[in-house]
Amino acid sequence: MVVGLSHRTASLDVLERASFDAAGAAQVVDALSASPHVEEVFVLSTCNRVELYCDVSRFHGGVADVGDALCRRIGLGLDQLGEQLYVHYEDAGVEHLFRVACGLDSMAVGESQILGQLRLALRDLHERGLAGGTLDRLLQSALRVGKRAHSETGLDAAGAGLVDATLKRAEAVVGGPLAGRRALVVGAGAMSALVATTFARAGLDVVVANRTPDRAQRLAAAVGGRATGLDDLRAEVAAADVVASCTGALGHVLDVATVAAAVLDRPQRPLLVADLALPRDVQPDVGTLRGVHLVDLEGLGSDLASSAVAEDLCAVRAIVAEEVAAHAASLRAADVAPTVVALRAQARHVVEGEMRRLASRVDLDDATRAEVDRAVHRIVEKLLHTPTVRVKELAEAPGGVGYAAALRTLFDLEVGPTGALPGDAPLSGTVADAVGRVS
Repeated sequence: MVVGLSHRTASLDVLERASFDAAGAAQVVDALSASPHVEEVFVLSTCNRVELYCDVSRFHGGVADVGDALCRRIGLGLDQLGEQLYVHYEDAGVEHLFRVACGLDSMAVGESQILGQLRLALRDLHERGLAGGTLDRLLQSALRVGKRAHSETGLDAAGAGLVDATLKRAEAVVGGPLAGRRALVVGAGAMSALVATTFARAGLDVVVANRTPDRAQRLAAAVGGRATGLDDLRAEVAAADVVASCTGALGHVLDVATVAAAVLDRPQRPLLVADLALPRDVQPDVGTLRGVHLVDLEGLGSDLASSAVAEDLCAVRAIVAEEVAAHAASLRAADVAPTVVALRAQARHVVEGEMRRLASRVDLDDATRAEVDRAVHRIVEKLLHTPTVRVKELAEAPGGVGYAAALRTLFDLEVGPTGALPGDAPLSGTVADAVGRVS
């Protein structure tokens, strides 16, 4: 089950209030781990989404607990969130995560940074001792789907769409070609590197401002630009034609006072300010200043709606559909595995019982007894082979777990937690082989 908010359903104000840092995510995970309805949980918090993925024992109880945790974080009630909050369950939840992993639901369609967030979530699960669990397997599958989308299609070309949309906005604002114009990039992280590189390729003179001078210097050197500190923002904004801010700061990096003072030093020159961060770097009222054109992730997202290559998107959607079906089939096959193991265990018990009865009534030498034992096991193996293989095949289709239930009824099987009969010792030989084939 996934409960969340994203740029497609929620306002930027709500997303800002909901965003988690590492400590906040850990607190929510700890709180939900104590819920009687939540077995496992991980948090995905990025610049345009906040989502809680959970393996729940009861749907309604799980939704209530997760919704309460999210509302406490935001400081709003469920009634206030209204339609901004969404819930996906079972296959719909799996499909949602796979779409997220591919970048289909990102502001920058096809961006691959989300895969890094998923890897962090996977590492966190392992550190909490949840390796091999439901969400571990789901995340492993999501990472594979994301990698397929980027390696088997041209989706990567759409990853720079956010920056391209910013450049188009800039051309419209400054009223001409951007070559030779000044661009200020605030921040020196992964997104800032993409922005600075794209701006430099467009012929803009790039200045990188960052709280840490060494990082600003490294990025500026990589794009043939100049580095500066945040103390010089007023002067750098005044000299720039385009400002793009994408830091990880929790407060506003560019406030109204700073930009207003910079505008006074540049009369009659329009300025585009692109806020590519969440929480937002730029105080919203900056957009009310004369000569300043402010665009944020929401506005750029609407520009991107028609820019992605339709053929690549169709190919990625096909990959997602294929992987969702495969994931569901694997879960159904896993549900059937204990039944198959129990059936083979029961057959083994019957054979061993009959061999003991035979040994008590007929005096056989060791070689004859071994040959009879092998012959009986071969007969049982041949008799069970077709139904066990067939029930696995049938289980991979929707509703297929009903065939396993029928098998349990027909053979009066009592399935233990691992598929063994209650009270059984660990099994080996043909039973272990059957587990390997079914799993």
